[in-house]
Amino acid sequence: MTTHSPAVSVWKQPMRVWAVAFACVVAFMGIGLVDPILPVIADQLQATPVQTELLFTSYLLVTGLAMLITSFISSRIGAKATLLVGLGLIVVFATLCALSGSVDAVIGFRGGWGLGNALFISTALATIVGAATGGSGAAIVLYEAALGLGIAVGPLLGGLLGSISWRGPFFGVAVLMAIAFIAIAVLLRGPGERRDPVPLSAPIRALRNPALAVLAIVALFYNIGFFVLLAFSPFPLGFGAIGIGLTFFGWGVALAITSVWVAPILTRRMPRTTVLLMVLPLLALDLVAAGVFVASPPALVACIVVGGLLLGVLNTVLTESVMEATDLPRAVASSSYSAVRFLGGAAAPPLAALLWHLYGPTVPYLFAAASVAVATAVLAFGRRALAGLDEREVDAADTAVAVLVGDAA
Repeated sequence: MTTHSPAVSVWKQPMRVWAVAFACVVAFMGIGLVDPILPVIADQLQATPVQTELLFTSYLLVTGLAMLITSFISSRIGAKATLLVGLGLIVVFATLCALSGSVDAVIGFRGGWGLGNALFISTALATIVGAATGGSGAAIVLYEAALGLGIAVGPLLGGLLGSISWRGPFFGVAVLMAIAFIAIAVLLRGPGERRDPVPLSAPIRALRNPALAVLAIVALFYNIGFFVLLAFSPFPLGFGAIGIGLTFFGWGVALAITSVWVAPILTRRMPRTTVLLMVLPLLALDLVAAGVFVASPPALVACIVVGGLLLGVLNTVLTESVMEATDLPRAVASSSYSAVRFLGGAAAPPLAALLWHLYGPTVPYLFAAASVAVATAVLAFGRRALAGLDEREVDAADTAVAVLVGDAA
């Protein structure tokens, strides 16, 4: 598990490390930044809830598909170039989102944003671990700090800027990512990189591995529950942008706490598959409760925050399991897994909005709970393929990957 040497000052790092860490904070902020402005976009751009939810779908679909090629690209052009291309794309497409005059245009530009995000998050981990002083333990602390700050602040900033204009959060991301681009371009210097080209087909072929296939299918159905809670909940809450931002600020804080501290404690005390089989049903019950109490804003807020606690554990343990379940290279395994799981995230928001329109606000949460129940059943029946998973010890670098990849959706 994560270990930190008391003799090493985590905060005494080269400027190039802080440049990448800052970019990571902004990237994590992007997870919940759009949430508070979904109802505002629907109102001001005369968009249906289904159209508005496609802002998540285009972003997640492109991010997932792009994950299949990011290792191929970064292994050929190098980490710094990949980071800069990713950041540059985010700046361009976030700006285009802010300047758009129709919801269809924003949906399309969010897809370009997803491509940039995939290139960035797939490369940032290796970069900061390689550049940080004090070894991987120091790098992990920095990632954990970036994770918590970004996920918690994103919805809050989105709510504050969104209360001025729905364009505000998009302009805010563009400005912050432009600063990160300049910082990395100027400060990220070091010895030449050793490049080991990865075949383009490697992530697809990796899904032939039974253990990876089981975990990817589990994550696909689990992510439906994740993104119904995240992307659909702003509509039944009925709050303004600041109220939604504060709600998901609490969600982000809860998710960060359990992903960084609680998940490692649980996996030290029991097998990973046991942790998953214990927490997945709890998430399903939480989603059922959200559906039952959807008409009560205080109760729904409580369900969202409790969901954040459970999601933090599941994100980290699932991705940590992917790192340990096979002998595949980490980059290849995480690319395959992420590509499949993001498909669930991409499908969930518009499906939830459609079910809301047809049957009322309770049904989307029940649909999400049923999807999480399917994920639980797949894990239970596929546990034999994961027989070797629970015997393997996770090292510090794997924990860092789990925190980064698991919470960068």
